[in-house]
Amino acid sequence: MKLSINKSRSLWWTISAAIILAGIISMVISWQQPNIHAPLRPGLDFIGGTRLQFVRDCTKPGNCDKPININAVREVAKAQGLGDSSIQLISENGAENGVLIRTKDLTVDQRTKLQNSLSEEIGVFDPQKNQIDSVGPTLGKELLRSGLLALIVSFIGITIYMSFRFQLDYAVFAIVALFHDILITVGAFSILGLVAGIEVDSLFIVALLTITGFSVNDTVVIYDRIRETIKINPEHPIAEIVDDAVNQTLTRSINTTLTVLLTLTSIFLFGGETLRYFALALIIGFTMGAYSSIFIASTLLTWWRERDESQVVESVEPIDTSASSQDS
Repeated sequence: MKLSINKSRSLWWTISAAIILAGIISMVISWQQPNIHAPLRPGLDFIGGTRLQFVRDCTKPGNCDKPININAVREVAKAQGLGDSSIQLISENGAENGVLIRTKDLTVDQRTKLQNSLSEEIGVFDPQKNQIDSVGPTLGKELLRSGLLALIVSFIGITIYMSFRFQLDYAVFAIVALFHDILITVGAFSILGLVAGIEVDSLFIVALLTITGFSVNDTVVIYDRIRETIKINPEHPIAEIVDDAVNQTLTRSINTTLTVLLTLTSIFLFGGETLRYFALALIIGFTMGAYSSIFIASTLLTWWRERDESQVVESVEPIDTSASSQDS
């Protein structure tokens, strides 16, 4: 079966626009939330503070019989002067036996007092599974600045590379497809931040940088085939050339993406809390990268080349044959 992507390119653009718009709306709503005040819910890495993870010790009889009451946890935090803290329940062995608290910078005494109060309220914690992390606000801002700078530098480098290897219009639409993938990934995590309280940390920036490389690699493969076909059959319509190039590389793109997604799904399911949302970001970004390479970058190039061809045809003056007919 031959895929004719250019016949339905308005549909592909509409689908992408709708997904991106949903993400942008979510980012606006997230920015207006007083407890977030950012397009995405920032993690400890970016805003600084203390993150405490306490997990109940289920080896002790009766310690995990009752589910954790998150309202009771909030009351304990409020009593400690930490009422504005972000509090989430976390799963352990298929049950919500842990609590994750992100709050302002705490001293050692404050952490100990909070831990003891929570232990009295919801059960004894397992010291082997407890985690306490602290990041200063200055370091958090530096991490965010460095991450954004890395993304900007990668975009500039990709544009220069694509311009030299192909042509400027190839580079422009490769970057458009890249922004498409990044915006959808960021928008998805903005929605998850509002709905499920999922935060982004420095690993999320690493995921975005990885997505840029994967997305461009997929686009380069298709653009390379388009360029080769144009050299062989320059008289063929650009839409036909692009459709042929996509169909010739489609199996390779699908197989590569599926292989990577299988690995990422395993990491998401079994990699633990630290890598779970890193893997999720890559799953979303890589899926969108394959989609944009096939349905966005290629169709935009077709639209641009057809537009240029139509302008050239319209600019050609019709030949005046009246004078030659009079001479004869």
